[in-house]
Amino acid sequence: AEFSAPIQLLFTTLSHRSVYIAEEPVVPLLNPDTVGRTFLETLESYGDHPALAYKEEGQWVKLTYRQYYQQCRAAAKSFLKLGLERYHGVGILGFNAPEWFISDIGCILAGGLATGIYTTNSPEACQYVAANCEANILVVENQTQLDKILKVKDQLPHLKAIVQYKGPLKQKLPFLYTWAEFIRLGEDVSEERLNAVIDSLQANECCSLIYTSGTTGNPKGVMLSHDNVTWTVQSALSTVNLTPAEEVVISYLPLSHAAAQMFDMWLGISFAVTTYFAEPDALKGSLGTTLKEVRPTCFLGVPRIWEKMQEKMKAVGAKASPMRKGIANWAKAIGLEYNYSAMNGENVVPWGFGLANSLVFKKVRAALGLDRCKMCFTGAAPITKDTLEYFMSLNIPVMEIYGMSESSGPHTVSRNEEYRITSCGKVMPGCKTKLDNPDEDGNGEICFWGRHVFMGYLNMPEKTAEAIDQEGWLHSGDLGKHDQLNFTYITGRIQELIITAGGENIPPVPIEDALKAEVPIISNAMLIGDKLKFLSMLLTLKCVVNDSGEPTDKLSPEALDVCRQLGVTATKVSEIIANKEPAIYNSIQEGIVRVNARATSNAQKVQKFTILERDFSIGGGELGPTMKLRRPIVVKMYQEKINEMYSDAKDKM
Repeated sequence: AEFSAPIQLLFTTLSHRSVYIAEEPVVPLLNPDTVGRTFLETLESYGDHPALAYKEEGQWVKLTYRQYYQQCRAAAKSFLKLGLERYHGVGILGFNAPEWFISDIGCILAGGLATGIYTTNSPEACQYVAANCEANILVVENQTQLDKILKVKDQLPHLKAIVQYKGPLKQKLPFLYTWAEFIRLGEDVSEERLNAVIDSLQANECCSLIYTSGTTGNPKGVMLSHDNVTWTVQSALSTVNLTPAEEVVISYLPLSHAAAQMFDMWLGISFAVTTYFAEPDALKGSLGTTLKEVRPTCFLGVPRIWEKMQEKMKAVGAKASPMRKGIANWAKAIGLEYNYSAMNGENVVPWGFGLANSLVFKKVRAALGLDRCKMCFTGAAPITKDTLEYFMSLNIPVMEIYGMSESSGPHTVSRNEEYRITSCGKVMPGCKTKLDNPDEDGNGEICFWGRHVFMGYLNMPEKTAEAIDQEGWLHSGDLGKHDQLNFTYITGRIQELIITAGGENIPPVPIEDALKAEVPIISNAMLIGDKLKFLSMLLTLKCVVNDSGEPTDKLSPEALDVCRQLGVTATKVSEIIANKEPAIYNSIQEGIVRVNARATSNAQKVQKFTILERDFSIGGGELGPTMKLRRPIVVKMYQEKINEMYSDAKDKM
């Protein structure tokens, strides 16, 4: 390939080295390409098509692909002017905005490494990432994020400048720029100088760093090459029916995460998608409004988003008249039947489907803002069968995607034409899966191979060697199996496996999901039992979330509904715990008895549970940035409660 540097290694941990491009000979060869050239190709065909849309004083403002590219070039020149060195980082710390994309792509065009930093990071965590990628420049959203950097600035020897892209500067500092000042800064850098840098970029060199929010130890910098990014988007796109310059998406998930970057940013420059930016409080409730205004044609939600929608709709449904409830239940039964038949390729349209569609499904889609949505996706964490069936019953099948930062985002993809409920789909074209050390049921560690596999972890040779073996297979740490049709099912995570004192290996997620399905008042459930004699559960109750996304003590409408049915007058979580409310505790115990009845062995039965005072949240630390449960952290936080469950159990065992 003319655009890739001389092949050196299968993987690397050094930011200035290039790597071998893993090609599958039978797949139509996509020439390795850089981010810059991919952008230019889209620009040639769709220069006047809207690329980015953002709200200014209540109105949507749009940038075309031509304007977007010019802004990226302007940012690249300013980065060069500020002294960005080749293979050094530009850290970006803030909520999704055009400036985020422009900083990221501008940095890449200038030969730097684009590095997203989670907005929820502490100053120390920001310092670790910025120092690890030797960041020359940091781009921050506002004063809140700037303050974190100023606290640790003395420990960042490579840092030359900070740019703030929202809000006024509270203080004048020689190294601090507003976005407007920054964009003008590079005006005297010649086009030739920038073009020379862009032309020197190679497809198999690093352009982007994704820091994994590791549950233990320091985060690892996943090095992604131009080819990782550009090829992965093309391969994923080849599996779904999308049309260039016709698709609309909403950017709201953390852009420091691979899935959001792929879906919001790289999809756009490959396929002329229009990306609308949500409000910063999207995950705290405003996403619903944005969905209705934008009406996206594709939507990616993490499981918690789909669960929240389900909870809201159930709460609305609970208030409906008996007749409306009757119609809704009738329609949902038809919707589920129809979608199962479509999934199995039978395409039998049940009697009454057309009526159910016009009375219920179309209205629900419109109310959610999903009436134009061709593809609804979920990924980044496990989703329950209950939630998937709920949306199937409303004729909104949600497609599971599976992958990791180390595979540039996706590895397997489900699509409307080909999916199985609870499976995360089939491997993308040009990629391969193998199951390592399978057990008698066919469960093995899922390993990936293909051009989407990352270059290595920045400056971490041991960790890289643990992740990628000598044949170039990436070891995921996830357990999974295949069915006869080659659909992939994730059955657990190796690190998540609970190994009891008796040596039984127990995957926690199925047991947790089963209990949540049995007991609707439960919000989060976490199984405990590693190196212990029996299994127990930490539970949280469904509660109202305040404007800043923090769980409150108030029970949610759905939880209040459960209380009413059980004749309980409590309205707060604390009241239920203080009174050890017998009706609630008994209903949970009965749910556990029902789940235990289906257990494969005695060791898999849950013996005890504790209800925690507050629900899990990102701010509280129990959930990661994509709302994935951070088990080791929860264990540390609630060690005393766990000890209590096991201390008075000595007599029982």
